[in-house]
Amino acid sequence: MSDIEMACESFRKILEEQIRRIENMNGEKTDFSTKKTVTIGVVDGDGIGPIITAQATRVLEKLLADEIAAGSIVLKQIEGLTIENRLACNQAVPDAVLAEIKTCDVLLKGPTTTPMGGTMGSANVTLRRELDLYANCRPVCIPEKNIDWMFYRENTEGEYVLGSRGVELPGMAVDFKVTTDAGTRRIARAAFEYARQNGKTHLAVVTKANIMKKTDGKFTAICHEVAADYPEITVDDYYIDIMTANLLKEPLREQFQVILLPNLYGDIITDEAAQIQGGVGTAGSANIGDKYAMFEAIHGSAPRMIERGMGQYANPASMIKAAAMLLRHICRTEAAEKLEKALDACKVAIYSDGSGATAAAYTDAILELL
Repeated sequence: MSDIEMACESFRKILEEQIRRIENMNGEKTDFSTKKTVTIGVVDGDGIGPIITAQATRVLEKLLADEIAAGSIVLKQIEGLTIENRLACNQAVPDAVLAEIKTCDVLLKGPTTTPMGGTMGSANVTLRRELDLYANCRPVCIPEKNIDWMFYRENTEGEYVLGSRGVELPGMAVDFKVTTDAGTRRIARAAFEYARQNGKTHLAVVTKANIMKKTDGKFTAICHEVAADYPEITVDDYYIDIMTANLLKEPLREQFQVILLPNLYGDIITDEAAQIQGGVGTAGSANIGDKYAMFEAIHGSAPRMIERGMGQYANPASMIKAAAMLLRHICRTEAAEKLEKALDACKVAIYSDGSGATAAAYTDAILELL
């Protein structure tokens, strides 16, 4: 069999897998307003992950103390999602770890390291696929600059769903991008529902549909089909390159409210937005599916901080903000509001160069405010 024939055979298998994935998209929904016991899995991750996750866990333990004592909330430590164990098992998420994760309703997950090169995929991408966490929600709020953005990033398709499944031929490599009707429709519906429920009147669809005509073209078209059910919301199209510039353009950027994007573009632009807010260490995110949900910082495991012995100065605000999003998701709205107010009121400065407070001292201040 020639190289091209082998590549075509690999591509055929990929297409068959994606068709099966589409067929299995309609899952059961978890109603946290009536669920008697909610299990929160705590996953430390790598690098600074255990440090900042421990601080967010302290906050949850404080806010949910009564329910933890009563057994209606269970905090469950999940071991084994470390780079060492994943390499030893040669799995992005080892089977035993995934089985434990699936016994939980939601996850508070620290950042994990993805090796450069090789065949091992991202733990995050694997979890999003295995738990069908199709909506990545990332808020950025800077009141003094009139910025209040919510990004809805499609989380299970695009370039990432097959990121380690490309084809390599002599002198050439090809990766794949996947956009499905069902996958696009559900992320669009989630974004428009958020806009409606939160009184937002403007939604921006961000693609590169002028170049990626099949995939991004489909994404844009389906978003506008869904928009027909939300006539009170104005919808505008932007290309990803100009949107990265517009987020820096005053006062234009103040008009943006909900921003809806495919996977890769959403990954990149939300880091830019977080930097405008004060750095990637200030931003939390939610990964939402019908049954499961995962809450995490948007940044990585910061191995350089660990190498320099500065891990204790990692900013836990990102994970604590993720914890606030987790509380809202499980219908503990009062606790979430208390935590959000404490985060806004906290004036303790923390810097990765060690010139500010430690992660623990920052969290001490949050706990005092609570």
